[in-house]
Amino acid sequence: MGLIRLLISDPAAFVMLAVLLLYSVIFHELAHGWVACRMGDETAKWLGRLTLNPLKHLDPIGSLMLLVIGFGWAKPVPINLENIPAPQRRKGLILVSAAGVTANILIAFF
Repeated sequence: MGLIRLLISDPAAFVMLAVLLLYSVIFHELAHGWVACRMGDETAKWLGRLTLNPLKHLDPIGSLMLLVIGFGWAKPVPINLENIPAPQRRKGLILVSAAGVTANILIAFF
């Protein structure tokens, strides 16, 4: 039954895992916004999403589902491809999309 079982059986491990998951999700979403900003789309910056503040990134339902069934999600960082210059738009879409996965891979190895 997701992380609830871990909370009951080993509260210390639950806290460590919860903090790791929390910041993994934050870095994933932050990477999307940061790359979009570097490519010319400052939508995430204008909306205050380029931050490590968990409250800006966590989705209430996604967080609850993570606790209950072990699968959850965060609020997606808003991206407006129209703000990326036309010659770089396709490249920007690819880089922004790959940024979250790249952040996850970096977290896994460090």
